[in-house]
Amino acid sequence: MEDYQLDIMIGEGPAARSIKLDLPPFTLVGATTRAGLLTSPLRDRFGIVQRLEFYEVSDLTHIVERSAAILEIGVDTRGAAEIARRSRGTPRIANRLLRRVRDYAQVKGNGHICADIADRALDMLSVDRLGFDHLDRRLLLAMIEKFEGGPVGVDSLAAAISEERGTIEDVLEPYLIQQGYMVRTPRGRMVTRSAYLHFGMPQPGSGGGGAPGSLPLDLDGGDAPT
Repeated sequence: MEDYQLDIMIGEGPAARSIKLDLPPFTLVGATTRAGLLTSPLRDRFGIVQRLEFYEVSDLTHIVERSAAILEIGVDTRGAAEIARRSRGTPRIANRLLRRVRDYAQVKGNGHICADIADRALDMLSVDRLGFDHLDRRLLLAMIEKFEGGPVGVDSLAAAISEERGTIEDVLEPYLIQQGYMVRTPRGRMVTRSAYLHFGMPQPGSGGGGAPGSLPLDLDGGDAPT
């Protein structure tokens, strides 16, 4: 492709022949979440290599406001910020939550999304103030209550919460690790002090309780009333 030509084999065996197709100048753009699976020669041929990071809350707030305008949804800045704060730094999650909060606002309110409506709607969806959903909290609680915070192997965790290993490794772990609530060690997965504080639970050996104002335990999937 660097020579703007493509070789195509036609036929099989002794009758096989190659023809060249000329390609017009083009720009190749690649995207992957697993750069380590690409061969070094392929990676090195890309002229510019960039890494995309999670969006800041301020940027996501603007995205929510823009999406709300397109969908003709009434939302104020504080309501948009509340949705953005729980969107895990990802625009598509922010847009998904915006639509569900809109539904709640139309049924339980006057159709306008303010901070209070957004907070109540997201609590009903079991999305807490860190963006953790029921499965995220279930994983952390299983590590704390069943494995004393770890270390624990991923297969044991999968059995404890009745989920596939791949779901834990590809869906749950990345965000929990990135937010500092779980770590991987050579001996297995462990929760951090932040996880105990998040649930208002004492950390083994600390001799104290949870941090004031931390979230209550969530054993059934819904947020406890505050």
